[in-house]
Amino acid sequence: MVVLLVDAYNIIGAWPELKRLKAIDLAAARDRLIDDMAEFQAYTGWRVILVFDAHFVPGAETRLKQSQVEIIYTRENETADEKIEKFVSELKDVRTTIYVATSDSIEQWTVFSKGALRKPARELYRDMEQIKKRISTIIQEYRQQNRRTTVALDDKLTALFENWRRGK
Repeated sequence: MVVLLVDAYNIIGAWPELKRLKAIDLAAARDRLIDDMAEFQAYTGWRVILVFDAHFVPGAETRLKQSQVEIIYTRENETADEKIEKFVSELKDVRTTIYVATSDSIEQWTVFSKGALRKPARELYRDMEQIKKRISTIIQEYRQQNRRTTVALDDKLTALFENWRRGK
């Protein structure tokens, strides 16, 4: 199994489109990142866990699942980095490859020392752009195939087939 742990606010601050969106509407930037990571997960088959830093927000840790992506808001006095490091320790075994997406070089080295692989925000961004292009190409090819196999039927023939289908 492959797991991608994402330092969510770090990625939002690093990706150009999300950074611009964050300046206008932080919630919209979070939603866009979740949507992108849902596409990433669907395309790659990797388990994706987004960790949002709620370090200064009072309360307990919150866990959600949206579009099959796991979303975690850390508890009070816990940073996203700390949570990600705990996840790496918990999930790492011989059958699991863990990537941590962050631009924080200290965090990259910390998780690397625990056995995870680093995926800088810029690399994840390039991967996501390639995935979007591939998905777009697949959709376009699918639509073209469906156009070629569709036979246009006039109203009389459609009515005849409908009557046959209904047993009339």
